[in-house]
Amino acid sequence: MDEIMIIGIAGGTGSGKTTLTNRLKERFGDVVSVVYHDNYYKRHDEMSYDERCLLNYDHPDAFDTDLMIEHIQTLKQGIAIESPIYDFADHNRSHESVIIHPTKVIVVEGILIFQNEALRNLMDIKIFVDTDADVRILRRILRDVKERGRSLDSVVSQYLTTVKPMHEQFVEPSKRASDIIVLEGGNNVVALDILIQRVHNHVSGTMV
Repeated sequence: MDEIMIIGIAGGTGSGKTTLTNRLKERFGDVVSVVYHDNYYKRHDEMSYDERCLLNYDHPDAFDTDLMIEHIQTLKQGIAIESPIYDFADHNRSHESVIIHPTKVIVVEGILIFQNEALRNLMDIKIFVDTDADVRILRRILRDVKERGRSLDSVVSQYLTTVKPMHEQFVEPSKRASDIIVLEGGNNVVALDILIQRVHNHVSGTMV
């Protein structure tokens, strides 16, 4: 198929990555497909639920990034993939999957997608969403409690023990690999307009 543009959208938890991704989906519809790094958490059927709760989900080793790289390469060849689905309430990969078809624009989203050199080298545009830490933790608490069935205590404990230190060790340094740093994600109208124009040029075949 015609050349596929890969857009990487990274940033800390609660930074606004998904809002930016959704703005692109709203603007371009089926022209844009999304591959979420969160769905590539490793399966741990050998562990009990309590054991899985203790894992560090904010370290690069928590992800099957090699599989994600393979899937992105497959999409770039014009072939559909069967993406895993992660069950956040169960802390394990679901037995279900979702078919993702190759489209003109594919967004790759996740907190650690720029940490892996092989993965980020597949991307044509690398965007890092940078948002104040206080805003990010509040957004994460609301999301995890309301949407993922977590208790407030567990969310706060996880943030202090793994999320915050892993952000400082891996996520924040990966910002240096980005092409564009966007403040406040999809709420940054100027940055969003620039990105939309770039995607429009690619979709319409306009040279820039």
